[in-house]
Amino acid sequence: MPEVIVITGCADGMGREVARLLAARGDKVAGFDCDAKGIQALKQELKGDHLLMPLDITDRTGLRSFRDAVLEKFGRVDTVLSNVGIGFFGPFEEVDLERALTCLEINVIGAAAIFQAFLPSMRERRSGKLVAMSSLVGQIPFPFESIYTASKFAIEGLMLSLRYEVEPFGIQVGIIEPAQVSTSFAAKIHQLPPEGSPYRERASRFIARDDVLIKTAPTPIQAAQRIVKAIKAPRVKLHSQVDFMSSVFLGLNRFLPRAARDAILINYMDIKA
Repeated sequence: MPEVIVITGCADGMGREVARLLAARGDKVAGFDCDAKGIQALKQELKGDHLLMPLDITDRTGLRSFRDAVLEKFGRVDTVLSNVGIGFFGPFEEVDLERALTCLEINVIGAAAIFQAFLPSMRERRSGKLVAMSSLVGQIPFPFESIYTASKFAIEGLMLSLRYEVEPFGIQVGIIEPAQVSTSFAAKIHQLPPEGSPYRERASRFIARDDVLIKTAPTPIQAAQRIVKAIKAPRVKLHSQVDFMSSVFLGLNRFLPRAARDAILINYMDIKA
């Protein structure tokens, strides 16, 4: 039986590829993105009985209207995948906290809003899956990504707490934790600190190393294949990764002492002072 799957942030990258794969399997996709042109292009590509619309995750009224339209059209939702998110890069000392607030609003409250919107209908049916796209940095903090790291730590805490509340109603909770995916996501946020910044030289090395790693990272299609496998499993795993490196780092993070973990990260990202 085809499932109804809600995806936020599906106009580009992994979200778009997940939508394409699900539609190809016969599932019904309901999604949105603030990129109206991307949504229109996806709508023309998928065809079929789907529901796609331009919408900003911070538009609470629009989000409720989207929920109502999805439930009216399909009668239920089987899975909600919170994929919307923005990056944030820079030394914490130099961070614009107003911009940081926007990142936290989109990455954390955005996920909370989409889950809260569909949770009542899932609870009434005593069935459903709530899956959040987190990141490797949701468990392993990276330098120069303090705000982004904070948003992903918050997602992990949100989902781990939410699980206790909703599992008695038959609702499964999952977290997907990619490291790097070969998209333009990092390039959009990588910006060197200004001349004279005490962090500029190390941040430059970090960016250069990240650029190298992205070249060998999974493509959006490869990542999407693993995401689809995770969300379509009869039982969603609490923690899933889409690349080998995430699994390695998370494994080391669980067992190595902090000094050893720090040394590996600093050397791996070429940021030794």
